[in-house]
Amino acid sequence: KGPISGVNKEIAVLQCHGDCDPLVPLMFGSLTVEKLKSMINPANVTFRTYSGMMHSSCIEEMMDIKQFIDKHLPPVD
Repeated sequence: KGPISGVNKEIAVLQCHGDCDPLVPLMFGSLTVEKLKSMINPANVTFRTYSGMMHSSCIEEMMDIKQFIDKHLPPVD
């Protein structure tokens, strides 16, 4: 509810969206990412779109998510 500050302002965000999503149009994903960039460090916000992807996932998206997790989260033993 309050402003984002401190360590939370530096959180890394990956937002993924299909360009053919019939439930959540790409325009809404674009608006959301711009809002995020205004709230936290915009350099830490990544927005990926996937050609032909509907309201689902694809292997390219899963690979991007894996790379994001590997980069930003510590390994689990």
